[in-house]
Amino acid sequence: MTKYIIKRILLMFLTLFIITTMCFVLIKLLPLPAVREMGRDINLVLAKREKMGYNRPIMVQYFLYVKNILVDWDWGVGEQLYEGLGIWDIMMQKLPYTVTVNLYSILLSIPLGIGLGIYAALKKNKWQDALISTLVMVFISVPSYVYAFLVQYFLCFKLGWFPLQAASLSQAGSLFSTKMFVSMIPAVLSLSFGVIAGFTRYTRAELSEVLTGDYMLLARTKGLTKAQAISRHALRNAMVVILPMIMGEFIGILGGSLIIENIFGIPGIGNLYINSINVRDYNFFMALTIFYTLIGLVSGIVIDVSYGLIDPRIRMGSKK
Repeated sequence: MTKYIIKRILLMFLTLFIITTMCFVLIKLLPLPAVREMGRDINLVLAKREKMGYNRPIMVQYFLYVKNILVDWDWGVGEQLYEGLGIWDIMMQKLPYTVTVNLYSILLSIPLGIGLGIYAALKKNKWQDALISTLVMVFISVPSYVYAFLVQYFLCFKLGWFPLQAASLSQAGSLFSTKMFVSMIPAVLSLSFGVIAGFTRYTRAELSEVLTGDYMLLARTKGLTKAQAISRHALRNAMVVILPMIMGEFIGILGGSLIIENIFGIPGIGNLYINSINVRDYNFFMALTIFYTLIGLVSGIVIDVSYGLIDPRIRMGSKK
């Protein structure tokens, strides 16, 4: 297992390096946006450009970019967004909004998804199972931004239960205030529908397979009730697949949702990423690309390794 983890981590850094290099070269081939001459931090921006070698060959620029990050943890400054302000500082200011809305979504989605999956498995081939399975396919097939528009139209516009846009920190007073929570509910619901459907589908599939196992019949013949057999044996074996998914979801809360944050005006990482692409702020784009890529790679490693930690019978990378 240790060798497997080390191998995966090395491959993760190799993949990150390749993706970072490709993105840097491709983004530098685009026309360089002009610095806004009226910016109050124009001298700082020009100094950063000189330090990062904007007038040098692309590969020299890339070497200086990586060197500044590894040696000084210097990600550059904003040129089109937040002119003259540090990239890393702005990202850390935006990250709590993304983590908060996704944490609320996960805390809502996981118990509902697993509960519906267990119920569907216990009612297999009945009308309850057919109804839940049909709804799951619908919610998985439809993109999350469609739910966002529907939630925004019905709950926010027609019924007026929630504001159309999330409250700002100055309006709510605190990131965990009641006003902020209420304003985030539409975004939380929009993010939750797909996650609930995913957990429901996997839980139903795994539990349905486990319930048909021979050892379940053996457990019943030993005197266990149906409820005892399900709780002691079926659910424990089904969770081998479900728990890594839960761990992956918690790792993924840092990533957020690009479109949902933009629709509901949540000033998080996802909204910042969309804006950096629209205005071609290369420094923000590169930093956020590395950020999202690293989250995806780490999440994959955590999910794979957790299989072996949860079930000792599974040994990743082992040879017979």
